[in-house]
Amino acid sequence: MQTLKLWHQIVNSSDASLLNELLADDCVFYSPVVHSPQSGKAITTMYLSAAIQLFSKTNFHYIKEIISENSAALEFEVEIDGIQMNGVDIISWNESGLMTEFKVFIRPLKAVNLLHQKMAAMLQK
Repeated sequence: MQTLKLWHQIVNSSDASLLNELLADDCVFYSPVVHSPQSGKAITTMYLSAAIQLFSKTNFHYIKEIISENSAALEFEVEIDGIQMNGVDIISWNESGLMTEFKVFIRPLKAVNLLHQKMAAMLQK
């Protein structure tokens, strides 16, 4: 549960610098808009930092959690530019509590397209 506690701290404080303590070196990020998995701590940090920055200016909040021994599904809601988004973060961690996988699912399609546009602009900076 320390993994989720630290993740919530990062999200609530918008402090992406804490990701270094949370991500395994071989962490894999699965984006809703990139067809291939993004492997490694550096690229996962890049994607999650951009998302944290984007969502820090919104009403992002988790509404449901389903937790097992080494994984969790966290359902969230957020509104960006008048578009209501609903999604799920599926997080897995190893025996050391370090995140090994982070998968993001978003709906509806209009929200996926907007998120793709916003994240692409942030990642190009």
